Formats: sequence, structure tokens, C-alpha cells
Amino acid sequence: MSQRRRRSLALLTSGVLALPLLTGCGAGEDEGGPVAAGQDIATTAREKVADGGVLRWAVDTLPDTLNTFQADADATTARIAGAVLPQLFVLDAKGRPVANPDYLEKAEVVEREPKQVVLYKLNQQAVWSDGREIGAADFVAQWRALNGKDSAYWTARNAGYERIEKIEKGKTDLEVRVTFAKPYADWRSLFSPLYPKQVTGTPDAFNEGARGALKVTAGPFALGAIDKKTGTAALTRNPRWWGRQAKLDTLVLTAVPRAERAAALAAGKLDLAEIDRTGADRIALARRDAAGKDAAGKGGAGKGDADKGGAGSGGAPAHGPGAAMSPAQATLSWAVAFGTDEDKATAEKESRDKHVAAVKRYADEQTALRNFTVRKSLEPAYTQLAMNGSTGPLADERVRRAVARALDRKALAELVLKPLGLPAKPVGSHVALAGQRAYADNSDALGGQDMQAAQALLADAGWRRGGKITEPAGAKAGPESAPQDDGKTPSGPGTGNDGLYIVGQDDEANGDPRSAAGQRPQARPAGPGERPAAAAPDDAQDRPSPVLAPAPFGAQQEVSLLAQAARVAAAGTADAADAAGTAGAVDDGKRSAARDGDAADPAEGTPAPAKQATRTSGAMLAKDGKALTLRFVLPAGPGSESLRAVGDRIAQMLRKVGVNTETTKVADESFFKDHIASGQYDLALYSWPATAYPATDARPIFAKPEPAADGSLLVEQNYTRVGTDHIDQLFDQAVGELDEDQSRELIRKADARIWAAAGSIPLYQRPELVAVKPGLANAGAFGLGSPRYQDIGWKKPPTAKDKKK
Repeated sequence: MSQRRRRSLALLTSGVLALPLLTGCGAGEDEGGPVAAGQDIATTAREKVADGGVLRWAVDTLPDTLNTFQADADATTARIAGAVLPQLFVLDAKGRPVANPDYLEKAEVVEREPKQVVLYKLNQQAVWSDGREIGAADFVAQWRALNGKDSAYWTARNAGYERIEKIEKGKTDLEVRVTFAKPYADWRSLFSPLYPKQVTGTPDAFNEGARGALKVTAGPFALGAIDKKTGTAALTRNPRWWGRQAKLDTLVLTAVPRAERAAALAAGKLDLAEIDRTGADRIALARRDAAGKDAAGKGGAGKGDADKGGAGSGGAPAHGPGAAMSPAQATLSWAVAFGTDEDKATAEKESRDKHVAAVKRYADEQTALRNFTVRKSLEPAYTQLAMNGSTGPLADERVRRAVARALDRKALAELVLKPLGLPAKPVGSHVALAGQRAYADNSDALGGQDMQAAQALLADAGWRRGGKITEPAGAKAGPESAPQDDGKTPSGPGTGNDGLYIVGQDDEANGDPRSAAGQRPQARPAGPGERPAAAAPDDAQDRPSPVLAPAPFGAQQEVSLLAQAARVAAAGTADAADAAGTAGAVDDGKRSAARDGDAADPAEGTPAPAKQATRTSGAMLAKDGKALTLRFVLPAGPGSESLRAVGDRIAQMLRKVGVNTETTKVADESFFKDHIASGQYDLALYSWPATAYPATDARPIFAKPEPAADGSLLVEQNYTRVGTDHIDQLFDQAVGELDEDQSRELIRKADARIWAAAGSIPLYQRPELVAVKPGLANAGAFGLGSPRYQDIGWKKPPTAKDKKK
């Protein structure tokens, strides 16, 4: 396995919650601009945080391994590592890595010629929990485990470690000198987390020794009991910790599925939980209803006004079970329950009893949820529209650009973020987020929304309105279809808090780890100072991709869209009747049959075909007898409502320029592995995590696909299958450039080229919604920053002096 491939595994297998542990670094405080949304963590000075207490923090699952460098590590693995292991570099609130003074006095490049040398000066108090000093032996053991030379180590990622030539002790035991065989700009990504040599010293210890336990740690917390039955992992205050003592006695990570978190919060099982839009809405409604009742009790409103918050017309609840029931439906239910048909009456009474119980349970939960608040920011991940450039109309660069120019990215961002009260500015970079030093808005390399330019590009590519349709009459060549659920399971992994699929979300059903074209690696998390790996796919590493053949890519980067527009003749006259505008959504797997039509029965003979009226594409576009229809694949599970709303809006925008979309909803567990990774889509929405080290981590996402020896197409993590040699060269130059300003400039140039190639279009940063008890300090929506675990705790009760203020 190549080193570049191993590093790419990390990107796709790290938990999104771990991603804030990584982001770019350099000089210039204003470079990258302000963050789109700051942290919302109730920042509180330590002296105002009580000593002691327990925090129950929701996670998706308990980890299968505690070794973040293994393929099945996930977001919980990374969270535990962040609290119990050395993190040499952590992120500030703008997502920029800074040296962690708990472990480092200094870390810097001390030599560039003839070879790069990095000198680490360790905190003289830093010790492992067994009393041994953290030192060069731990660095050496981790380097040997991850440099790729010993295949006995089962590693999922090792980018950067393969560039190291040697590691040795400096002038004192507190100094570690790392000499690189090749210059490495992202050297800060290495050795975070740092494992003790007991874990990395031998293949057996590395592969098995740290899967269920960490006997030696060195963080503000130590690892306590992991209880699979209760779904909890306890982290306890480390008595050997040399830094500022952790405020909490115990931090309990509790596995609760996202769909069940509102109920778990209400039941008192959780204090802190990332939630989805539905959960946030429930808390907002609970607090609104409580405020209405308080106002009524103080005489600020009449009883009727107070009731409006929690009751609809006729006394029905305004939200929750029964909110949608009309008075007529309620009357009918009562009539059946007390009617003469005993069987129907019995069944209806049982249904009414269940309904009453559900209403009461919901009301009780709402009463409890009013005691929580929602802290909001934007995740270190962005949602994009991906276009499969390997085949079909989107193999033409002009069509991809036209699709991109038809999008109103601002409107799409507002659709998701504005209702949440979050800033709705479109993301302008593929490789960094606002606030990170590598960030620059390079979208002008492609251009903003311009319907005329989009139409001109399509016309230049040969697509015309009113074109003759020669496809069989049964072909699905109409406008965007009414969504149809192709998956049988109503729920499942693969959706984010707002219903947007994240590459790397740590759910085991997202997709299979792959090693060739469209093949996805196993799930693993990103550790601090290390690249976010995406989370949790299935196993099936050796299954070949259904789509193997490379497609030709247009290499006309220098041709401006305005010049193309000037060359375009007037489009064909639009036909008033859109004969191709009747296509509906199709079930996945049945598309070919629908297009092929039904074969004639040989036994019946072949009758002469009836003369059919000439069909045209009407107001939509066609070329060579085929309508321009793009297959838009979306996951089908609940929690994807926001995703589908974005997809519907995109379909409407494309229809205005004559492009049909055919929406196919698929089961969550097949969305990635059977569609995105295998190339069975034209358009799709999913999200990429941000990275602190784009020179290393963004390259496999945008690398030009290469033919393998067996004829397959090696795409790494470039699931759009669009790339150029120039983009690859810019990344290669950036990763070896030790001048940080120059390295970032090369990254920005690569990003501009990626925009111009129009394989993927960044839309917006994902929302981060976290439910917390109001008294919790220094925790919540961390945004681009790293949690500082030792500062998290419960606020002290206000003193009499505080009350006077």
C-alpha cells in the first residue's frame, strides 16, 4: 500500500468529532480571515468552575479500539485519546495548531539544509502514568510502527512518518531531534497523539495491546472502566497529571444513538450531547412553552395566551404526538372507539391508549428538556455537490461548469443555516475553512451564479432546447422526479446532524473500506495534530468497484466562460410542450430496464412498429437524441430532511437552465459504498471534514485518477474522478515546501485549479448543535477548536457578591 494511500485512509476513517484536532499553521494572524462562527462553549475562568463532579457526554458508539492509528478506530477513539494521551499540537478557536505547553516547551525547524531537522523540547514534568519520562524512545517506537517499512504493523495511516530518516535524543533527555529524508511541511501533524513505547514497540502490542485498554497514559484524565453492557467509558482524573488539575472527577462517555438523545437528555442520562435539528427544535419549543407559562403565572399574559405555546386549535397539542390530528379525525376516532362494531372499537381503544401514553411521554420529556440549552457553531466540515466526471454528460468539463454556474450557493447555505441563526456564507475553498491560514475564497476561478453563462456552456457542449428525442418512449428523461425511497430501512447511519452525509461519519454502515477505484478504507478517527480520517465504514476492502474505466477529462482550464458564451449561437426555439418533463424518481437497480424497454415475445412475431409522432425535449436540453438527465442520488433515512431539501432546491435551479434531474433515494447503508465510492451517480451531496494539513490530506481527495495494472481506476478518495496533473504537482510542491507562506500559496493555487475543474462545488459549513445543561462550563459547540478537557466542569453557585452585580 502506498504511503499516500495510507494517509488517505486516515481522512476517510476518522470521526468527525475528532476533526477539530487538526488545522493549518503558519505566520500572519489575519491570514485566512475570521472564522465563520466562533465557539459556543460558555467560556468560564477556572476559578469560577467547581472542583469535582461528573459529566455524562454522549458518543455514537463505544470504540472497537483505543489505537487511533488502526483502521477501525472512530470518533470515540479520538475523543478518549484527546483526554488521556499526549497531544503535542492542539487547535485554537480558529482551527490553527499551536504547541501544547503541557507537553512541549518548544518545537521548531532548526535546520533546513542539507536536511530538515525538527527539535522538540519536552516539558520536564511530562511523565507517563507509570512514572517514566516521556522521551525519545516513545518517538522512535511510534515512527517505526508507522513508517510503513514493517508490514507486521496493522496501520491505517502513516503519511509523514515515511519521510523521517532518523530520530535521536538531543543534548538532554528532554530533547528529541527528528531528521527528515524529504522535507515535510506538515511536520506538526506527527506524534499526536503520542503513544507510549509499550503500545508501539512491537507489532503484537500495536495490533492487539491497545484495542480494549490503555495501561499507560499521560493526560489530564486516565482511562477507567469500559462497560459494554451499559455503553459507557469512564475517564477519571489523573493523579499523576503535572498540569492544571482536571475540574471534573469523572467524564463518562455514554453511547446513545442520535435519534434517542432527546429522550436520554430528558431522562437525565446525559448532560452534554450533539443533537440534530429535530432535537434542537424540541428544546427550543420546550423553553418557549415554559416561558409562556411563566409569563402567565406572573400576570404577564392571560391563561389563554399562556396556553398558546403548548396547545393548538381545539386544545390539541401544538407539537409532538397528536399535533397533526384535526378535530374531525379526533371525533371520528371517538366514534369508532365507542361504536357498535366491537372489533373495531377494541382496536381503536388500544390505539387511543397508546396515543395517550405517547402524548404523556412526550409532554414529560418536554418538561425535562426545558432545563437544557442549545449551543451552536459550525462544524469543521463542509457540504459539497459532487459531480461524477467519469462518464455521461458530466465527463464534459463544460457541462460540469454549467451545473456549477446554475447554483445559487448563498441561497443553499441560507436554506440550511439561516433557520438555525447561524451565518450562511458559502464556503470558498475545497482545502480549508474560514479562519484557517490556508483559507482563501477561490470560487472566482469558476465564477458565481450566472444563468446565461451556464446556458452558453451547455450550448457550446452541444445541448439544445427542443432537441429531437430518439430514445424509447419509456425512457426516463424528464425533470426532477418526486423522490422515491429505494431503501427498505427507514433509518441508519450515513447522515449528519442536519441530514447531510459526511464522508467519514463514524457509522459502520456508511460504506466499505476500499483500496482501488471507488474503494473506501475502514473507519478510523483523526487524532490531534493529525489528519481527520473519516469515520466508520464496513469491511469489504477487496471488493472491486463496478466502475473501472477512466473517462476522458476536458483540459481547457484557460478557456474563460465569457469567451465561451460569446461563441454560442442563439439556443433553439423552446417547445411549449415539454414531452420529456414527466420522469419520476426510479428505484435503484431498475434504471437500465426502464431505459431498455420491454423485449418483444418471439412467439408472437414482430409486428411493424407504429409510426410515432416526433418527440422533442421541449424547454429542456437534448443532444444526439437523448435528453440531458442527471441521476441525483440521496440517502433515504430519516434525519436526511435537510439534505433532501437542498437536493430539491438544486434540482429546481438546474431545471431553469434546461437540465433534468432524476432523484434516486437509496438506503443509508448503500449510499456510500454502492453509489459514491463505486461511481454509480451523476450528482450527490456529502461532506468532507476540514484538515489542518491540506498539503498532505487534501491531495488524495483531488488526485488525478490513475489506471491500475488490472485495468481498474485508482481514485484514492477522489470520488468525483476529476483531477489534473497540475493539481497533483501543486500539492506535491506544497508538502515539501518549508516556507509556510509559500506552502500555503501553493495550496491556494491548487484550490483555484480544483474550482476550475468543477468536479465538486463547496456549498456551506455544516451546523453544529449541542444540547447542554446551562451550568456546564467550557464545553458545547467547539467549532474549529480543540476541547480543553481539564477546564470542563460545572460552574460554582453565584456568591452574594455576584448576585449584587
